Amino acid sequence: MESKVNQRQISIFTPKRLPTLIGWFVALFIFGSFQSCSYSFTGASISPSVKSISISYLPNNALLVQPTLSRKLTEAIRDKFTNQSNLSLVSSKGDLNIEGEITGYTTEPVAISGEQQSQLQRLKITVNIRFTNTQDSKQDFETSFSRFYDYDAQKRLADVEETLIDLINEELAQDIFNKAVVNW
Repeated sequence: MESKVNQRQISIFTPKRLPTLIGWFVALFIFGSFQSCSYSFTGASISPSVKSISISYLPNNALLVQPTLSRKLTEAIRDKFTNQSNLSLVSSKGDLNIEGEITGYTTEPVAISGEQQSQLQRLKITVNIRFTNTQDSKQDFETSFSRFYDYDAQKRLADVEETLIDLINEELAQDIFNKAVVNW
């Protein structure tokens, strides 16, 4: 009985199976190598000649002005580009330039109950962005981006506002990044 077990264990390493085992070891080695790298795939398609980006402060021109929104949105966009690309952030005249303004900051009811009372409120932020690529003017654009989050109407906006602004800003920053440098 013991000899059969030993034969099975040895038969794994037969010349017939050796290429498969080598393939598995190579695959594990390659996978392990990628795991140790700090490579992050963002989908950005940026010409090697583009080295810098300038992102202007976005003023709040909405009818309803939230005092920290301009600063927070500008920082979110700057963070997105510096964290997901190799571009250097410069104060002005970058190879890529982003400027614009916040054009909308609104809350509105979105779900009405049978008693004609709002169950959900929606916080919506809209921003107009002008993007300029000094290396390739075909990539220039001016676009309005808008994102929103719904929240329980029983809560006061002041209680959820900072969290919602952060979530919306992250999505707006991703949308702007995708439009500017992700060419899928």
